[in-house]
Amino acid sequence: MKDVVSLILGGGQGTRLYPLTKYRSKPAVPIGGKYRLIDIPISNCLNSGLNRIYVLTQFLSASLHQHITRSYNFDVFGGGFVELLAAQQTMDSTSWYEGTADAIRRNITYVDKPGVHDALILSGDQLYRMEYEKLIETHRKNNADITIAVIPVHRAAASSLGIMKLSEDARVTAFVEKPKTDELLDAHRTPASSIEKNGIAAKGREYLASMGIYLFKKEVLVDSLRDPLNTDFGKHVIPNSIKQRKVQGFLFDGYWEDVGTIAAYFEASLLLTDEKPPFYFQSEDGPIFTRRRFLPASKVMAATVKRALLSDGCLLYDGSHVEHSIIGVRSLIGKKATVKDCIIIGADRYESEEERSRNTPAHPAIGIGEGSHVERAIVDKNVRIGRNVRILNEKQVQEADGPQYCIRDGIVVIAKDAIIPDGTII
Repeated sequence: MKDVVSLILGGGQGTRLYPLTKYRSKPAVPIGGKYRLIDIPISNCLNSGLNRIYVLTQFLSASLHQHITRSYNFDVFGGGFVELLAAQQTMDSTSWYEGTADAIRRNITYVDKPGVHDALILSGDQLYRMEYEKLIETHRKNNADITIAVIPVHRAAASSLGIMKLSEDARVTAFVEKPKTDELLDAHRTPASSIEKNGIAAKGREYLASMGIYLFKKEVLVDSLRDPLNTDFGKHVIPNSIKQRKVQGFLFDGYWEDVGTIAAYFEASLLLTDEKPPFYFQSEDGPIFTRRRFLPASKVMAATVKRALLSDGCLLYDGSHVEHSIIGVRSLIGKKATVKDCIIIGADRYESEEERSRNTPAHPAIGIGEGSHVERAIVDKNVRIGRNVRILNEKQVQEADGPQYCIRDGIVVIAKDAIIPDGTII
């Protein structure tokens, strides 16, 4: 594993996750109460014995850089690192990254080094657990130039993903990005029998979708990126490589979710509250690492909590009710407040006694105020929700933009640092 370098793509502006990406890059978006999205691919790498990791980003990288430096410190004698590579002007280029492949091209010097045999390219906004050593074993056993992780999906999901066809020996023979027509979908269908030959139950899934996980031989990656017109892996590099190189498929059948939209992020997050969630942060097979905060235990007064995740340092006051929700670090839920079907991301700090004494109905304390009712919402960091506030979207608006909040797919998202005065109705 010492001859594999991992590169995690931080993505673009993250417009589909706005306003969660208003002040942070996509990989820095909180998940599961106390983690960040970037913790998923980094932990998968570390659990697979890969400890030479670069994170590529170009938008709002300050909070991501802070999280990485505080979370991932390695023994100086081990040779491991997690390093952020932010877009920058050089003598060769003064523009932003033009795509996923262009981002790697601009940083190819970190790959094209002695001692590097393969480059593992990952996405920074997916929720899954994978043993990359099995992917690497398949790649080298087949002497592949490129190996792509693929997952079986149903026809309904295929039109929004990159779909591949594999030969009997799992070699990629065709690829189409987001097929919309019936003709394209039919042409790229993989019979259930072919999927099941690889030891995976098809269960009605007859399309093989790219997971955006690529393993390249170093020389192949360098050569593939020589053409400046190859700016994106899905649109250019992979389709061109299928014709010229040995591109292998690696079938995966675990939980995998792209959380690049508000709706996908919301639904995937709330699934974590299930008794047996599809993704389990506490799994002994591959723990997810994150920053150590040294916060006190959460304190629950005469409150009701059902099917919820409570992070460190929270305080739930008398009569409050939390149900089917994720409560992030340092969250305060006031007396008789109700939080249902929500993601409360939490706070960066606690207010002092002096600060609390200066709070007013127009500038309430950080947290959910007394008597408030918040349902089917995402509340970002350091939000101040006053007393008797109702965030219910009772008119079931699907898309809207308001002061300090927006509605996406019917989900109310309260922006970071927003102030919602007493008695507000959304």
